Amino acid sequence: FPVTISLDGEEGFPGTLSTEVTYRLTDDNALEIEYCSTTDKTTVVNLTNHTYFNFNGAKTDVLDHVVSINADYLVPVNKNLIPTGELRAVKGTPFDFLEPHVVGERIDDPNDDQIKVGGGYDHCWVVNGEAKKLRPTATAYEPTSGRFMEVFTTEPAIQFYSGNFLDGSLVGKKNKNYPYRSAFCLETQHYPDAPNQSEFPSTQLEPGEKYRTTTIYQFGIKK
Repeated sequence: FPVTISLDGEEGFPGTLSTEVTYRLTDDNALEIEYCSTTDKTTVVNLTNHTYFNFNGAKTDVLDHVVSINADYLVPVNKNLIPTGELRAVKGTPFDFLEPHVVGERIDDPNDDQIKVGGGYDHCWVVNGEAKKLRPTATAYEPTSGRFMEVFTTEPAIQFYSGNFLDGSLVGKKNKNYPYRSAFCLETQHYPDAPNQSEFPSTQLEPGEKYRTTTIYQFGIKK
């Protein structure tokens, strides 16, 4: 895609930011996304891909999909869905996807405060392993179709969103309206609100530096 220019002061951010996103389709059914940005003033950058997925062709909701996330810790949020600044272990909670779980299995757990504030899953997980190195991050599988996806990233975190705020007003392919929980997102990224959380990995970009990250979505069929 052509280089995109965000001018100094646009949406309140300092610096003229030049961004190029490269998409590659490989012979083994992978979509590789590479982000690259530079700036002429100190600024912050945290780019992601907000694609909605439903491996059953949006014929039903995504509650039957099976998801795994390679993360021991979650970034908890307050009632406004802003990170509190802490990291919370997922073990023993509805957010433990170290082993694959059906999305709908624990999505409405009445005893979990984070499920309540998110209306389900709308949270950031801290990906295990060393950031800046490409590593396995998440998987998604739909048993009826057999469609399977693996996610790899160099980013430190991933946001899993289960479509809790879809209400039918969003129109997608073939003019189909997307109702409640009819799609999910797996968005590789830095921690949200990092500029305001000193303990989070920095999203600051300096002149002369390059912001560069890679994410791969690998597709296949699982029998």
